[in-house]
Amino acid sequence: MGAWADELASVLWFYHTTQQSSTRKTPFRLTYGVDAIIHVEIGEPSPRLLLGGAEEAVEKDLVDETREMTHLSETAMKQRMALRYNAKVLKRDFEPSNLVLRRNDVGLPTPGEEKLATNWEGPYRVKEVLGNGAYKLE
Repeated sequence: MGAWADELASVLWFYHTTQQSSTRKTPFRLTYGVDAIIHVEIGEPSPRLLLGGAEEAVEKDLVDETREMTHLSETAMKQRMALRYNAKVLKRDFEPSNLVLRRNDVGLPTPGEEKLATNWEGPYRVKEVLGNGAYKLE
């Protein structure tokens, strides 16, 4: 078989201790409030530990504030992404008697079809324009 199961722990450690681009913090720091320390640094302190010991004690007290600031920056980033995406969406207006397709993702899929179900149904004819992107179909 594959050796992926042997590598999984290393990959998870790498992910949890790597700074994420969206939050600029590591998931480990956001969870526990401090940076992760590898086993070698416990026996022989590294310059990072020697120089940042007092600073880390203060940061432990500010974990909630750090999480809140990270949440706010992540929310702002998601809003910027949505604005950029929505700026590229073309607005379409339909007139009565136009033929349109209707998205078919309302409700549960028909048993047995699941992801092979059709995404659109129709064509339907626009009977009346109701406004704000709503139409009465026939």
